[in-house]
Amino acid sequence: MDSIILSIIIGVAALAVGILLGKIIFAQNTKKQVENAEQEASKIVSEAKLKADTLKKEKLLEAKEHFVQLKMEHEKEVLQRTQKISETENRIRQKEQSLNQKEGNLEKQLKENNQIKENLNRQIEVVNIKRTELEKHQEEHIRRLEKVAGLSADDAKAQLVESLRQEAQSKALALQQEIIEEAKGKANKEARKIIIQTIQRTAAEQAIENAITVFNLESDEIKGSIIGREGRNIRAIEAATGVDLIVDDTPEAIILSSFDPLRREIARLSLQRLVSDGRIHPARIEEVVEKTRRQLEDQVMDIGERTVIELGIHGLHKELIRMVGRMRFRSSYGQNLLMHSRETANLCSIMAAELGMNPKLAKRAGLLHDIGKVPDEETELSHALLGAKLAEKYGENPAVVNAIGAHHDEMEMQYVISPIIQACDAISGARPGARREIMQQYMQRIRDLENLALAYSGVEKAYAIQAGRELRVIVEADKVTDNDSDKLSFEIAQKIQTEMTFPGQIKVTVIREKRAVNIAR
Repeated sequence: MDSIILSIIIGVAALAVGILLGKIIFAQNTKKQVENAEQEASKIVSEAKLKADTLKKEKLLEAKEHFVQLKMEHEKEVLQRTQKISETENRIRQKEQSLNQKEGNLEKQLKENNQIKENLNRQIEVVNIKRTELEKHQEEHIRRLEKVAGLSADDAKAQLVESLRQEAQSKALALQQEIIEEAKGKANKEARKIIIQTIQRTAAEQAIENAITVFNLESDEIKGSIIGREGRNIRAIEAATGVDLIVDDTPEAIILSSFDPLRREIARLSLQRLVSDGRIHPARIEEVVEKTRRQLEDQVMDIGERTVIELGIHGLHKELIRMVGRMRFRSSYGQNLLMHSRETANLCSIMAAELGMNPKLAKRAGLLHDIGKVPDEETELSHALLGAKLAEKYGENPAVVNAIGAHHDEMEMQYVISPIIQACDAISGARPGARREIMQQYMQRIRDLENLALAYSGVEKAYAIQAGRELRVIVEADKVTDNDSDKLSFEIAQKIQTEMTFPGQIKVTVIREKRAVNIAR
């Protein structure tokens, strides 16, 4: 029993000692872990501080760079505003100088007018004084004559009247012929008066057609799309329309250059549709240009119909109406042909009414007198004879036909309205600023240049661009080979040298393109 108890006591003691030793060992291990954890934590904290410092420096550098960039942009904007303000101030100063100069001139003129007025007043006073003195001398002279002649003033007047009557009768026959000549002169003056009144009653603006059209853009970024990769798009536009596109430093604008207003209008409308659509590539360009060309034909018909309606002309053939519409896009010596024809029609109507003739017939002839300048096909006839032929073909009145053909004396005048058409045509062309001979010569030279190239076999199109300094010839690939292209370019250049007179030099470019088109359905 005692041994059992002793064993229990020993076991309990051993257990206690083991527990105590375990706690000591656990405490030591825990202390080491805590120390390791503290070391690890301090290491993490130090690394975090290092990263934070690095990140802080990077953010400070980025902030400084952003600040510098914003500062530069602000300075640039301030500089631009300063330039604009200075330009505005310069313009204002120039206007002020101009106004001051005009004010000085007005003051000078006012002083001169005052001086003139004072001189006139003094002269009037002198004249009045002299007239009073003259009247006194005249009365004194009459009294002296009555004493010398022994006649009263009434008797002297009677004798003087009788002598003057006899003298008048003797001169009447001599003056009769002068009166007749004066009547002839008055008739000429009356004719001039009718012409002047006709001109004054017809108000017409003078429009000189230029060789360029400015196409405005929303931004300069669109210029890149119009030019295309390696200039493909702009070359396609120029080849399809025959218009030279000038893309320079002009902000938000492209210049369309061509002597033909119809071509410029087709190019302008095509560009407008391409830019609004956003799809700009060679195939799309050709499609849009062709569609625009067809729609412009409808527009030409609409212009002709509106014109004849506004002028009150009825029963005109549709082909003649279409030709009237085409006049909108043609010029004569720099003067818009449609405006010239409308003006001539109104002048003819007024002048015919003043002379007691048929104003409607005269207006009809005036509108159609230059119809031969817009034919569908070129002929050897002059525009007057060709216009008369067209008018006769489409059933116009013989008086109208004769007036058209005779307005340049190429046909005998058989009707009374013919000289009226001729006179009104000259009046319209003689207005100040209405015509320019140089422009007409330039346009004729351009047309001759294109017609020269079109005369060769295999040539499909020919466009004179860059004010006639370059001729682009588009040939049919099936008829002209690459070797033939070189030969054709040389021959055209040689013919231009021998047959035409031109300033500087002309570049001849022959373009040959082969296309194979199939449609999958």
